[in-house]
Amino acid sequence: MPEGFVHLRSVDPTIAQDIRYAGADNFTGRPVPGYDAAECVLVDGAAEALRQVQAALKAEGLGLKVFDCYRPAQAVSAFVRWAKQPANPNLKRAYHPRVAKNRLFPAYIARRSGHSRGAAVDLTLVDLSPASAQASRDGGICRRPRGRAIARADLDMGTGFDCFDRLSRTDAPGISKIQRENRALLVRVMRQHGFRNYAGEWWHFSFRPEPYPETYFDFPVPPAPR
Repeated sequence: MPEGFVHLRSVDPTIAQDIRYAGADNFTGRPVPGYDAAECVLVDGAAEALRQVQAALKAEGLGLKVFDCYRPAQAVSAFVRWAKQPANPNLKRAYHPRVAKNRLFPAYIARRSGHSRGAAVDLTLVDLSPASAQASRDGGICRRPRGRAIARADLDMGTGFDCFDRLSRTDAPGISKIQRENRALLVRVMRQHGFRNYAGEWWHFSFRPEPYPETYFDFPVPPAPR
């Protein structure tokens, strides 16, 4: 990895990781090029800030789960190629039921992603108690492919990760009171530690200031050292 990048696991191993693009459980239905390991990699300042967020949430019995962190530029190029292929009905129902596949760019998926600069992260909140008081669901209109259940510890955010729909907007009308409160809590605690939410996706945050604001990296995500 370039200087200044770290594995989140080496900074805080208590943060849950569900790196979707390293496997088939994502909107493309297959592992994405560039993800040689299911690991969160970030610039060191962003990783340290997430460690602080995790510590603050622990006092409330909550924690973080990350879905995506640094994203190689080659992965973004793979998304562009995917968008030109015929739609898969199961994946459409799970990730973009009300938006045609050829309309996802640039409305929902950027052709150059801030993730490739190493300071952006997609994440949610989880309940750390042994028996979660909140029965979570993938929420909203997005329905995951059969057999792919969301973890019960995930707080209910109203939609799942990578639901390409207007309901995924952080301040979207039409979600429940508890879903709105959960989103507001995530935004608040992340903001307190230097992260800015992207209004179009409740799960997407960027760390400020970025150390590489003009650089889009393409090194593959490597396994974490053991």
